[in-house]
Amino acid sequence: MKFMTKSERVFQAFNYLLLTVVSLVMIAPIWHVLMFSLSHARAVVGGGYFIWPKDFSVSAYRIVLRDPMIVTAYKNTLFVVIVGTLVNLVLTFLLAYPLCKKDLKGRTVIQFGIFFTMLFSGGLVPWYMLISRYLNLKSTFWVLVLPNLILPWFVLILRTFMQKIPTEIIESCMIDGAGEYRIFFRIIFPLSKPGLATVGLFIMLRYWNDWWLAMLFIEKESLVPLQYMLYRMMNNIAFLTSSSNQMPPGLKAGIVLPKESARMAMAVLAAGPMLMVFPFFQKYFVKGLTVGAVKG
Repeated sequence: MKFMTKSERVFQAFNYLLLTVVSLVMIAPIWHVLMFSLSHARAVVGGGYFIWPKDFSVSAYRIVLRDPMIVTAYKNTLFVVIVGTLVNLVLTFLLAYPLCKKDLKGRTVIQFGIFFTMLFSGGLVPWYMLISRYLNLKSTFWVLVLPNLILPWFVLILRTFMQKIPTEIIESCMIDGAGEYRIFFRIIFPLSKPGLATVGLFIMLRYWNDWWLAMLFIEKESLVPLQYMLYRMMNNIAFLTSSSNQMPPGLKAGIVLPKESARMAMAVLAAGPMLMVFPFFQKYFVKGLTVGAVKG
């Protein structure tokens, strides 16, 4: 067993202390949001930061969860996230794999075309007309999936990651008689799991946090996703709060709408599932992100 010197013990203790402080700084805002959401509206009017709930109350969650459409909104979001992430990841992987090969004809032109779409687009109005009028995707589940189906930045990240796979492995498989499909599924796919997990997490977060597509294209209440529903609920609470401020003092007495605590409760409901998913991807996320960022 190796014994550490005094300077090594001091350095290790300093590292632990530094990492503890950094962790507390990162956890503090999340903890504050949770405590704020569990506090009564009257107790948090003055604002400020606090460690424990002020006048513990779950009224904010009651208001948010009172709407029966919240369960439907969760189901819609889960459907979009699962289907969108799987299809997006498969297509991104299939597009990135050929681009990692230096002997691909037209590789530079294809990469430039993908990169070009990151800088310029056709414009909002033509894009809206294409989706709603020509593709007839308005007020369908697919309008929440297809516009984000292949994202150039994720293709480039995954392509850069797969370029790190040694070509000697692929060449040795070809010498042994392995075909292209066998190399793809038996060699490339297992070695690309860290990159796939990293890109998959990014794609999942994009689908989960998206509310803009629903605001533009969704008109049926049964298709509204979670983020857009919470956005509308927050606007409704803000409208009721501004209306109550214009009431006569006699009618206004006793009326306290949990605007701030409801906003924090919505943040917990919206971000909570993704915070629970991240630890399962963490071991792949760090490796995939660092390796994919080394070479452009």
